[in-house]
Amino acid sequence: MLFHTMVGSNDIKRSKHFYDAVLGTLGVNEATINMAGSGHTRLFYRSDRGANFIVTEPINDKPATVANGSTVAFSCVSAEQVRQFHDVAVANGGTSIEDGPGPRQSAMGTIHLAYVRDPDGNKLCGIYIPS
Repeated sequence: MLFHTMVGSNDIKRSKHFYDAVLGTLGVNEATINMAGSGHTRLFYRSDRGANFIVTEPINDKPATVANGSTVAFSCVSAEQVRQFHDVAVANGGTSIEDGPGPRQSAMGTIHLAYVRDPDGNKLCGIYIPS
């Protein structure tokens, strides 16, 4: 259903370091750097599953801010990958939030989650839903 998700960054070089490491735990290649027509830098992370994740300098030249109530969730293939997603995020400038990585009860049964904020404050989730 979604083609891409985009978040803003106030330090694109810092974001590239963070997301190259964190998304690398999910098997995603390093970002492709793109210069928008406006002259602003964007990082494109492409998945073989068709989803795209983009980090951009805001084209209105105002500071990037987080969307209150929003979360970008990344699919993981195991509970161990959820923990790795979390630990690599924290080791690369992210902040662990909410409960630590682990199982949670949900309407779908037991799922595994980890929540972090990237260096710009965007809320991210690593999620594994056992089949």
